[in-house]
Amino acid sequence: QVQLEESGGGLVQAGGSLRLSCAASGRTFAGNTMGWFRQAPGKERVFVAAIKWSGTWSIYADSVKGRFTISTDNAKNTVALQMNSLKPEDTAVYYCSASDSYYATKPYEYQYWGQGTQVTVSS
Repeated sequence: QVQLEESGGGLVQAGGSLRLSCAASGRTFAGNTMGWFRQAPGKERVFVAAIKWSGTWSIYADSVKGRFTISTDNAKNTVALQMNSLKPEDTAVYYCSASDSYYATKPYEYQYWGQGTQVTVSS
């Protein structure tokens, strides 16, 4: 019913920037919150940022606060993650997700997931 597809991942030097984009599609999209998570090899999938489609609420993990910005384009059903001042520890597969909840920050609160896009930050 709902499909999510990430794009924009790649290799960047420490201190550089990348912009990830996620396109949502389907006959009916009922998600209220869009989120970004990331997972490094051998690590748990962790929360990065989330935003309501209305734009009235957003939240960031402490590890990315002040460096990353999440935004939505409701007309196009897309969500973006602007990543600045990247660090090697930001290296991970980044996943776009959609939740039917309004203030979701946990993986189990999200019903739909993209395939992921690799972000590698070199030192």
